[in-house]
Amino acid sequence: MTAHKQGRLLFYNRHSICYYFPMLKNNKNLRAVVITAEGFEDEEVIYPVIRLKEAGFAVDIATKDKKLVLGRLNFPLELIVRYYGTLVDATKLDAKNYELVLIPGGFEAPDRMRQVPEILEFVRRMHKQKKIVSAFCHGPWVLISAGIVKGKKIAGYIGIKDDINNAGATYTDLPAVIDGNIITARHPRDVGDLMKAIFSKFKK
Repeated sequence: MTAHKQGRLLFYNRHSICYYFPMLKNNKNLRAVVITAEGFEDEEVIYPVIRLKEAGFAVDIATKDKKLVLGRLNFPLELIVRYYGTLVDATKLDAKNYELVLIPGGFEAPDRMRQVPEILEFVRRMHKQKKIVSAFCHGPWVLISAGIVKGKKIAGYIGIKDDINNAGATYTDLPAVIDGNIITARHPRDVGDLMKAIFSKFKK
């Protein structure tokens, strides 16, 4: 593979071609948390965590009871935690500690997360405090269960289009959608667009 004109190739698979971009300015002391669970879509955790870290964010990776889970393709979360983030308990998150929450997909992981009341309350508090709340693929399920999507334009995996619309949001078939402090995307192949949209909120 050859270098992209805006950065070097960082991650490639059958869904995604993702690139590294230079560190953002003015993001000192910013903290992000990526919440996930068993059966996460592997590349949807790997790439965002690495991008956030390389852009200068402190990154926590949260699972219920700090469990070191496996991705859908059996990628061990432990490898990402070891080099790029700090493992924390998803039931003990405090919105005052973060500027961004990111919820990746995989059809299994978000379904597990949306059943944890503490995760839903954390997402609600992040939204209420106008922090950045981001989700993609099946991740918007968690936003739906948290009750924060009504009246919003939301992207997500086509299989949850009806869920999004039935929750009072408008399903939007675009690579990345910004509606206020909520940023969503459709698919693993859109992860580059999602990260650009997220970082646009921290440029000054």
